[in-house]
Amino acid sequence: MAVKTLLGLASLVLVLGTMVQAKYTPNPAAIPRAPDWPFDVTTLTAPDGSITAKFVSFGATMTELWVEGRDGKARDIILGYDDNTELLTDPAHPVFNPIVGRYANRIRNGTFSIPITKDPVGDGPNVFHIPTNDHDGQDTLHGGIYGWDRRNWTIVDKSKTSVTYHHFDPADEGFPGNVTAYATHSVKNGGILRTTIHASATEKTPIMLTQHVYWNLDAFQGSENILEHHLRVDGSRVVAVDGDAIPTGPFIDVEGTAYDFRSEQEIGARWDDTVGLCGPGCQGYDNCWIYDKSEEEKPGLSLWSDLSGIRLDVTTNNPAVQVYTAYWLDTPRKKVHGGPSLNYTKWSAVAIEHEGYIDAINTPEWHVDQIYYPGKDFHWDTTYKFSKVP
Repeated sequence: MAVKTLLGLASLVLVLGTMVQAKYTPNPAAIPRAPDWPFDVTTLTAPDGSITAKFVSFGATMTELWVEGRDGKARDIILGYDDNTELLTDPAHPVFNPIVGRYANRIRNGTFSIPITKDPVGDGPNVFHIPTNDHDGQDTLHGGIYGWDRRNWTIVDKSKTSVTYHHFDPADEGFPGNVTAYATHSVKNGGILRTTIHASATEKTPIMLTQHVYWNLDAFQGSENILEHHLRVDGSRVVAVDGDAIPTGPFIDVEGTAYDFRSEQEIGARWDDTVGLCGPGCQGYDNCWIYDKSEEEKPGLSLWSDLSGIRLDVTTNNPAVQVYTAYWLDTPRKKVHGGPSLNYTKWSAVAIEHEGYIDAINTPEWHVDQIYYPGKDFHWDTTYKFSKVP
């Protein structure tokens, strides 16, 4: 796409996400914006060549991730676009691999209060209303109409193996207070990708973030879906939700159900039992598992393909993970995945979203504190380790 057109799009998204300078070392001014910002591509490659990742400033989004399969050939194992401006313009908005915030997943009725309550009074004191954009206006999904995934981030630090993006959120979408966030993506020898996010607020506000990555470890080479991918999740509870995917309060014991991935299973192993699990008229998963323990030292989630031989192990400081098998997906594929004549469709990928307890700001019986303020910052840290299965 011509630079002139990209500059026009940059002006458009600047309206959606005004950038305000924050203190940081080194000085952000030392890294000038590229002409095609915020769709400028940054490529990171580990010194041993085991992993290459590409990102754009828009949403601090990962656009490509290349790792070797059993055959020794690198594959791009995440979904996305050939034209990254579609991160903004695609009306379907599938949320391909960005940083999602200020509050990921869903907020019931787009409403919450501080202090949190079960049923906030419609226009009571300290009650906040965020634009609804999901289930015919019944909830807010991924931070509102223009969440952090559809805002301009700015590069403030960069090397051959790491890039740090900055975003300033000046009470966007009706959230209280301003939030300053830094997201750092890095790669290391041994097939390691790590993302960390640090956010600080000027007043009390909910913060709950995720990195919304769609995986297909076969990269559409010899397989069209992820039903034969193996999945392990170290969680014995799933959040019970209503038909709009809003928590009802209780947790589901996974024992004896299609939710039980404590021992690895193919994603499609109990597929007939997943009808309705991801909502009315949906087959598959779109559910939040609660980890049984801290997963910072040992992987809480593993995903691998016997076909490509690629294995992913994830460690995280988050207490929960949303697993979505992409039932509603219908978007042209990247050329490297057989597009654009073919589409990404239902079950062609699995989105893995490490996060906090979903809609805890409307579920006070959980006693989960997701309110941040000066002196209490938010930190998100997840590492993706790739290896080969025999």
